[in-house]
Amino acid sequence: MIVEERLTTYLHSLESADIPVLDEIEQEALADMVPIIRKETKSFLKVMLEIKRPVKILEIGTAVGFSAILMGKYSPEECHITTIENYEKRIPIARANFARAGMEQKITLLEGDALEIMKGMPDDAGFDFVFMDAAKGQYPAYLEQVMRFLVPGGILITDNVLQDGDIIESRFAVERRDRTIHSRMREYLYTLKHHPELETSILPLGDGVALSVRK
Repeated sequence: MIVEERLTTYLHSLESADIPVLDEIEQEALADMVPIIRKETKSFLKVMLEIKRPVKILEIGTAVGFSAILMGKYSPEECHITTIENYEKRIPIARANFARAGMEQKITLLEGDALEIMKGMPDDAGFDFVFMDAAKGQYPAYLEQVMRFLVPGGILITDNVLQDGDIIESRFAVERRDRTIHSRMREYLYTLKHHPELETSILPLGDGVALSVRK
C-alpha cells in the first residue's frame, strides 16, 4: 500500500459505476484473482484518454481485456486499439469479453510474446497512446521498442512501477525471487526520468503509475 488505506477507500467510494459489462468483468477478474488495473488507476486512465483523445492505442498486456475495453469506451469512436497477450489461458477470455462489450472491431488482440511482436512492428506504426501493463522485468526492453513508434506528443502510461512501495527498499530487503524485477524497475524509472525524448511524472497512484509524454 503506497497511499494510506483509509484514503484509498474513501477515493474508491467516490467512483461512479461504469458501463455494466465493465463492472461485471471487473468483479469476475477480482473473484478469479486476475490482476487488473486498480480503481484509482482506472479513473486516471479515463481522464488521460479524455484529454489526449487518441486515435491509435497500443496496450502491452491484455489479461482478460478489462483495460482494453475501458480504453475503447473512453476513446474517440475512430480510435483503434491493438493489445498484446502471451498467456494462453486468458486469450479466449479476453476475446469473449471484447465480444460482450461489442468491441471486436475496435480492438485487435495479438497473441504471443510482446517484445517479439513489437520488434516486428514498423517504425512508422504511429501510436499516440501506449499503456504498458505486462511483465514488469521486461519494461526496459519494452521501452526501447515503444520509442520506435510513439509519435511526438504521444502518451506512455506505465502501471505498477512502485511495487507496493518496495521500489524504495534495498534489493537485499526484498524477496530473493523479486530482486531481478526490483532492479529492472529501478533502472526503468531512472531511464524514464532521464530520457532526452520524454518528460515523465511518477505518481504514487494505485501501485504506482508513470506518465510520460514524448517531446
